[in-house]
Amino acid sequence: MRIDPWASTQYKDYNRLREDFGIQEFKFEMPDPHKLFRRGVIFGHRGFNSVYSAIKEKRKFAVLTGLVPSGPMHLGHKMTIDQTIYYQSLGADVFITVADIEAFGVRGIGFEKAKEIAINEYVLNYIALGLKPCQIYFQSKRKNVTDLAYKLGRKTNLSEMRAIYGFNDSTNMTHIFAPLIQVGDILHVQLDEYDGPRPTIVPVGVDQDPHIRFARDIASAHRLFNVTETKDKKIGVFVKTDENVNKLLDGAEKTLKNMGYADLKKIPKYKAMYILGAAKSDTEKIDESLISVEKKFGGYAFYPPAATYQRLMTGLTGGKMSSSEPESAIFLSDAPKDAVKKVKNSKTGGAVSLEEQKKHGGKPDECSVYELLIYHLVESDSELEEIYSKCRSGERMCGKCKKFAAEIIEEFLKKLKEKRESAKDMMNDYVVDE
Repeated sequence: MRIDPWASTQYKDYNRLREDFGIQEFKFEMPDPHKLFRRGVIFGHRGFNSVYSAIKEKRKFAVLTGLVPSGPMHLGHKMTIDQTIYYQSLGADVFITVADIEAFGVRGIGFEKAKEIAINEYVLNYIALGLKPCQIYFQSKRKNVTDLAYKLGRKTNLSEMRAIYGFNDSTNMTHIFAPLIQVGDILHVQLDEYDGPRPTIVPVGVDQDPHIRFARDIASAHRLFNVTETKDKKIGVFVKTDENVNKLLDGAEKTLKNMGYADLKKIPKYKAMYILGAAKSDTEKIDESLISVEKKFGGYAFYPPAATYQRLMTGLTGGKMSSSEPESAIFLSDAPKDAVKKVKNSKTGGAVSLEEQKKHGGKPDECSVYELLIYHLVESDSELEEIYSKCRSGERMCGKCKKFAAEIIEEFLKKLKEKRESAKDMMNDYVVDE
């Protein structure tokens, strides 16, 4: 099984995805949680512990997300910006990349066209949805991103890229370089110019997991220390460079003693220090504590970027929601009457007849309209539970749900259009590096 971030695959077996790719189940108790957290739409994570600690302790953290300007924004895209706005409300510094290099390399979209799509289809909607001022930038214009991608590429090779992304001899070189640009996007927010190393969260659909794994591998490869449990169950700190070994170990020793680890065994000959009495569960906080030491010796000292994974929305026609299939998606630029029509024509989990549905009930877990209610349209959990129960029992028919969803969508798009008009005067507070 391979996840392809550029394919139209619809992933359904999320338990298998966790098992096959090491995605951890999301079990954190978030403050005033968004409905996407409450309802299990965000089903997994990588490395969220560091971000969660920053949130609880009210320390600095960043969120990086992006958009590929290849088509109009639909409700599936909205989930990511909903998460971003939520993190922003918790104090996150927000960075949003317009992936125009990727759009050019993978889909052949010119840079001017990409800019037009990004501004009109995405940025205006982001502002209208409630995003506060932040940094929205274009990959092709932010030199720190492209320079960092070039430098970080020193620690990877084509064999690794093939294994992760399935590239072959016919893949164009811009496409091959695009993942490194994404790594530059994800990690550049920790450069000194952008407030330095800190926990960083990247909210994504599970189809984007290859980029997260690649970014975490690259971040780790550029660290000066490696903190790990040895075969004899000791926690070891190992220097990964041949320069300043003694000074790095001295810095680590001082930091660890300040953390309360008194029993340390330093062996410069092996570029190692063992922390006697530390547990495997301590490795993450120890690793993060050494970031400040690495910075003094010119290391990038990146926090490994964290990610949360959200379920992909089912399209209204039953497959994946996609910009290339207009009937599968509700676009935020849709005329309200067109969106209403799409909802009323959508695939549901109803039985073949009213009689059958009254007798055996519907299947809300297989219904694209019920997904709209879960992900976007109904705020009240108790109201949603009532709809679910009545559908399952055969008391509520599909027509009623479609009418209910269509009315909410219609009103939502009318208000969003008005807010989008107001957002045009606020663009300068958001878009940089044009």
